[in-house]
This record gives sequence, C-alpha cells and structure tokens, in this order.
Amino acid sequence: MDEANKSIVSEFVLLGLSNSWELEMFLFMIFSLFYVATMVGNSVIVITVIADSHLHSPMYFLLTNLSIIDMSLASFATPKMITDDLTGHKTISFDACITQIFFLHLFTGTEIILLMAMSFDRYIAICKPLRYASIISPRVCVALMVAAWVVGAMHSMSQVIFALTLPFCGPNKVDSFFCDLPVVFQLACVDTYVLGLFMISTSGIIALSCFILLFNSYVIVLVTIKHHSSKGSSKKLSTCTAHFIVVFMFFGPCIFIYMWPLSSFLANKILSVFYTIFTPILNPITYTLRNQEVKTAMRKLKNKFLNSNEATPSHYF
Repeated sequence: MDEANKSIVSEFVLLGLSNSWELEMFLFMIFSLFYVATMVGNSVIVITVIADSHLHSPMYFLLTNLSIIDMSLASFATPKMITDDLTGHKTISFDACITQIFFLHLFTGTEIILLMAMSFDRYIAICKPLRYASIISPRVCVALMVAAWVVGAMHSMSQVIFALTLPFCGPNKVDSFFCDLPVVFQLACVDTYVLGLFMISTSGIIALSCFILLFNSYVIVLVTIKHHSSKGSSKKLSTCTAHFIVVFMFFGPCIFIYMWPLSSFLANKILSVFYTIFTPILNPITYTLRNQEVKTAMRKLKNKFLNSNEATPSHYF
C-alpha cells in the first residue's frame, strides 16, 4: 500500500471555542452550569414519569426517552470540553475522535426520529383524538423507539466507516471543541469536494427532509388547533408553537453545518454549541416542565420525599 494512503495521525488537537484564556474560563463556568442543569433537569423528568402512574402514557414515554437522549447528547463531548478548558490539555486520540463521531451521530440521528415520532403522536392526539388510543398503543411506542435507535445506529455506523477510510497524514488540528465529520474530513489528505458531497447527501439532505416533514406536521396541527377557539385550544397552540421553536433550534444548526460542510469554522462552532449544549436543556423546559401534569407530579414526588425524611427517626451518638 502507498504510504501516502495510510493514516499516520495518532491524535488530534482540539482548538476549542477560543484562544483567549479569560474567555475559556468564562465558557468553562457557563457550560458547566448548563451541563449540570441539563443532567439534573432531565433526570428529574425521568424519575417523575417513572414514579407517577398518571404519567404512564405514550406522550410521556416518548418525553422520557427524549430526556435520556438529551443527557447522552450533552455528555458525549461537553465533559471533556469543560475539563480541557480547565487543564489546557486539548488533545484527543484518533480512536477517541472516531468514538465521538459515532456517539454524536447516534444520538442526533435517534433524536431526529424521536422528534418525528413525538410530532406524529401530537398530530394523532389533536387531529384524530377518537382514534388516538388505537393508533398510539404501547406496542407502537416501543416500536417507534426501537426504530429510532436502529436508524440512529445505522446512520452513525455509515459516518464512522466513512471516517475510517479517510487517510490522515499531516494536519491534526480540529477547529472545534469535539470531533465531527465536517471539521475532521477537511484534515484528510484527499480532495474535500467529493467528501463534501458525501456529507450533504448522508446528513444534510436527511436532516432537511426530516425538518420539512416535521414542519408540515406542525402546520397541520396548528391549523387544526386554530379552528377550535377555546381556552384549551389556546393552550395547545402555545405548547405546539414552543415545541416547533425548539425543533427549529435543533434542526437549523444541523442543516446548516451538514448542507454547507465547507462553511466558516466560526459559524460551525457557534451552531454546534446549540444542538450539543443548549438544546438538551431547552427540551425539558419546553416539552415537559411547562406541562401542568408534570408540575403536579413533581410536587407530589417532592412532598412524598420530604414526608419520608420527616418520618425517618434521627439517631444521635
């Protein structure tokens, strides 16, 4: 085999979001707070839904899985970035870089399918309420989640296999705070034009197509709600509008990054922060914590926890 075709790069250097130490310390504090809030908020949602039998419904089953995926998406790279900002050690091995690419596409691919499943759930609940119980059964919910993870895994494997075929024989500085194909493939010792087309076809067009389907679904739901002028309909309209805003904030950066893989590094870094750090904390706030049923369940769980602590006798030695 020609030596030029061999990958001789054993590690990459993550340049992060800034070269300024002061700005990095500021980002360290901000992202640390966001990460802790993401993990705590989503964990509370998972525990609440599991503990309260009134929330054992298809919608909350899907929301619980969304929280689990959000915690995973927030954890694949953010802890390393926080540690790197604190220690100044910003290298990552080749294998770890490929692993980050795998988990990023696994979790984002799964979340895209899950968001579509949640949109389908709301569409049936609002547009075909009498058939909801027969269409969105527990078996269907499980099938939707299995499909989401299978599609996410297949998409992720295609990205990893593609990355492993690339020859890295020189530059090793990744201009981001984690490894992803749009920045990593530009370090390969081959023509990036063809690689860019691969990125657009396998990620960009897929993300854009899914967003268009979601957009059409929400338009139908919003129009249906608009025709029902009641207090409950007004609340549903507000909720669905908030849901669509979060979906747009998740899909928007993904579409931009993967439809234009050779775009500005600065723009890509800023947009990457949205779907890896900001969106995982926005999802529980928008989808769940604004819901009155969840608020009531959380208060009951809190009171139960406090009462159990008060009932436990204290021992003094």
